[in-house]
Amino acid sequence: MDKKQFPKGITEDVLRRICQIKEEPEWMLNFRLEAFKIFKEKKLPNWGPDLSELDFDNITYYKSDGNAFDSWEEVPEDIKQTFDEIGVPEHEKKFLAGVSTQYDSEIIYHKLKQKWSNSGLIFETIEGGLRKYPEIFKKYFSTVIASDDNKFAALNSAVWSGGSFVYVPPGVKMEIPVETYFRINSKDMGQFERTLIIADKGSQVHYIEGCTAPQYSSNSLHAAVVEVIALEDAYVRYTTIQNWAKNIYNLVTKRAIAHKSARVEWVDCNIGSKVTMKYPGVVLVGEGAHGEVLSMALADSGQELDTGSKMIHLAPNTSSMIDSRTVSIGSGVATYRGIAKITSKALNSKAQVECDGLLLNDESVSNAYPHNIISNDSSKLEHEASVSKVDERALAYLQSRGFDEYQARKMIVSGFVDNVIEQLPMEYSVELERLLEIILKRDGKGHKKDLA
Repeated sequence: MDKKQFPKGITEDVLRRICQIKEEPEWMLNFRLEAFKIFKEKKLPNWGPDLSELDFDNITYYKSDGNAFDSWEEVPEDIKQTFDEIGVPEHEKKFLAGVSTQYDSEIIYHKLKQKWSNSGLIFETIEGGLRKYPEIFKKYFSTVIASDDNKFAALNSAVWSGGSFVYVPPGVKMEIPVETYFRINSKDMGQFERTLIIADKGSQVHYIEGCTAPQYSSNSLHAAVVEVIALEDAYVRYTTIQNWAKNIYNLVTKRAIAHKSARVEWVDCNIGSKVTMKYPGVVLVGEGAHGEVLSMALADSGQELDTGSKMIHLAPNTSSMIDSRTVSIGSGVATYRGIAKITSKALNSKAQVECDGLLLNDESVSNAYPHNIISNDSSKLEHEASVSKVDERALAYLQSRGFDEYQARKMIVSGFVDNVIEQLPMEYSVELERLLEIILKRDGKGHKKDLA
């Protein structure tokens, strides 16, 4: 058997073979083996979406079609065509400082423009970070999200492969973003990338990730871990545009630590998948730190998107903002689930939470489970929530002005999530609008409407 073609299922032998292929140090093998023990002991969540159909023994945990390439022309034609269709080369040329593309388990193309390489910025594959910068890597790896954080963090820690390692030196301010595309292209495949971003004192970086997969009749699993460390006065924005197929379980753990006067922003757009459970958060450990999450989720029929955020205030004069917009169409289920916690030591802090849901028809479902805690008298926490159905009067008015039903609904939905769309780079706001257009043209059962 080819050493890079793995059978389905997870065993210690799988972990040892991954380590061997990647030529990892012994401490990483021990880390993987310990995480595997935790994974086996941890139970599935007893809350949220139904995960009973997820079969861990029917998943391939590692698959590679070759090595990473420095030139786009060197990428195999069938793989290159996949990424050509979603615009990777054009995005890289137009407005990216660097780009990385992952196909199933491994990065297949990775490049950073010379200007930023000369600045001392490190933008590597996660394996490259471990191999080339072992001291920085080991200092921060798994310090934000431990293996025992949850069952899927433990699974990722055991079988992680691919992802990005970003280190921004003190004072370096990235004027344009770096980006990674993640593609699950195989049936019954698991993708377990690990991303580690360290923004040093006074630095600035914007990281964008895009996610896609073709539709299969059986289920695949995406269980990523993202760790962000923003040191004093640093600024990090992490943008996600997710368009997984409806056979993907997207079970992701994303968290940041913000030190003194640092600022971390998550811009999170969730459109695809069978099930999504994702709650990007910020732990505010330094005085004056700020965290934000702007998120939108659109659940179509056959989809359950359980999204939200966690903001934990541990230091004085910290602030946070959660703004969540969910849209449900057909029989889709969209849920906001979040925590805003101001501890007793986080004096004079402020937290603001807004979670709004929009229903497009009678069968769609919108839920909200906010959990707000404030443990001192000098801080302030504001919470606002609403669920509404598309206003038939508004639809009638727009139709009276010459718009058809689809166009009217799209205008209402676009206006509802406009706060998220306006935060995206122009190319991505156009992409998101196009995805909304495709979904809203369906009849709620996955069939395309003829609206001509």
